[in-house]
Amino acid sequence: MRSMNKLFIFFAAGCLGGLANSLLVWQFGALGINANLGVSIAPSLSPSWLYPRIVWGGLWGMLFILPFLQSKLLLKGTILSIFPTLVQLFIIFPFKAHKGIAGLELGLLTPLLVIFFNWVWGIASASAIKLAR
Repeated sequence: MRSMNKLFIFFAAGCLGGLANSLLVWQFGALGINANLGVSIAPSLSPSWLYPRIVWGGLWGMLFILPFLQSKLLLKGTILSIFPTLVQLFIIFPFKAHKGIAGLELGLLTPLLVIFFNWVWGIASASAIKLAR
């Protein structure tokens, strides 16, 4: 696969992962799962909420260009999901959303949910890449 084709695939796969992640975050909020876990995350499914998450998912998908674990994409997706998780917990929540380090003001289990939701991004993105090959 040529590198420009790879970048297109990785971006598109990351966008699909971002969509999967976003729909799951929304569904957990709508069903009250997050609230039952003591976490105040219940976004409304709107274009203004969804669009940036899909685009960022695509941008994070570009990490799949990194040359490791080429034959173990699901493991690679799991490892790469650590990067958006760290950004969410230690940059977005405390400095952009003003919800404290790791978003703990949203609930004590917030970090675990963020890890889970971003893991879904990594697995969905890696699966899309596998299907594209």
